Amino acid sequence: MTQRIPPPTPHIVIVGAGFAGLACAQQLGGSDVAVTLIDRRNYHLFAPLLYQVATAVLSPGEIAEPIRRVLSRHQNITVLLGEVEGVDTNARQVRVDGRAIPYDELVLATGATHSYFGHPEWERFAPGLKTLEDARRIRTQVLMAFERAEMEADPTERERLMTIAVIGGGPTGVEMAGAVAELARLALVKDFRHINPAEARVVLLEAAPRILLAFPEDLAVYAERALKRLGVTIRTGTPVEDISEQGVTLKDGFLPASVKIWGAGVEASPVGRWLGIETDRAGRVRVNPDLSVPGLEHVYVLGDVSLLDGPNGRPLPGLAQVADQQGRYLGQALLARLKGRKAPGPFRYRSRGNLAVVGRNSAVIDFDGTHLRGFPAWVLWGIVHIYLLVGFQNRFLVVMRWLWAYLTSSRGARIIAEEVAEERVEQRDSTG
Repeated sequence: MTQRIPPPTPHIVIVGAGFAGLACAQQLGGSDVAVTLIDRRNYHLFAPLLYQVATAVLSPGEIAEPIRRVLSRHQNITVLLGEVEGVDTNARQVRVDGRAIPYDELVLATGATHSYFGHPEWERFAPGLKTLEDARRIRTQVLMAFERAEMEADPTERERLMTIAVIGGGPTGVEMAGAVAELARLALVKDFRHINPAEARVVLLEAAPRILLAFPEDLAVYAERALKRLGVTIRTGTPVEDISEQGVTLKDGFLPASVKIWGAGVEASPVGRWLGIETDRAGRVRVNPDLSVPGLEHVYVLGDVSLLDGPNGRPLPGLAQVADQQGRYLGQALLARLKGRKAPGPFRYRSRGNLAVVGRNSAVIDFDGTHLRGFPAWVLWGIVHIYLLVGFQNRFLVVMRWLWAYLTSSRGARIIAEEVAEERVEQRDSTG
């Protein structure tokens, strides 16, 4: 009697453990396919709350969860810590730290980084906010500015030290500007003896005619008023021409500022270069409605690095909820296809609303034409973010931290990282 040889187990390789990659892996968990998840960091990061780490509301560990812990119950998933160097679509291999990993299906969900619009040298002076390292660096720069101002005798230099410029009036810039203003006016106001942190100047710079261009105008107007109540200065129609250690050069003059925070643009990771295909100006890869790459078999691109039009004809936004839904969809589609079942139809994004928090008790939400603002929007924003956080422990810690900060107006994570503080001193000395 001839022994039947079971068919080989399909191997799915997922690159990136952000919202899209992790959601896809979780859908495939516990199945009879082999999954390898590759990321250059060992944790999944809840990026929408990075600004709260940068402004000392939360600690880094409260918005990050080890990937292995999240997926530990799924025996068919292997997690690898490594840097992807390229993809060979002909041989169906991913190159990771000098070794080749074969795949039957490849999912690329590597996210995006900062775009400085052709001025990479600006990153030295104006860090963006995409990683925990970015958040820690910004937090340290903000806190160090007040420490240095406390010792500064020259009023002009003290004013520069207490000026924080936030570049970009999208959700990231708006949330950061509001959080920095609250940090100065609520949390730090009693901590110093020679300066008044409430006099710190937070300036939000936007090249477009108004902030929050992706939101309806009435919500943008509300957000602008809320920011002004916090003491934030908003300058629209003001493109940045240069950034230095001393401040920001604008088309209408120079703004002295010790802290510059970049929130004006993003650029996709180098997936297009790995695949040898064209991308749009932001580096995104155009995908089919099933999230596959045109002209390439067994390759899928998700999240911030993908370009797919929504029902309104405009590209889907780079939001966590888009990435999460794409990951869930593709995981289900791959399982159905590999098992010989009918695959689901094309991906359809179901919006849960466009959200941005402006400050304490204040947020704006656009949900399919329904506009919500103020305290109700702020509460709903918090519920949505708690729901999306990975792990019960993280949710509990964040809720407790928020409650404490709300009741006491204090920030418990005001720690200055020594290596960043030393970097700032070196930069100051090098500029005289």
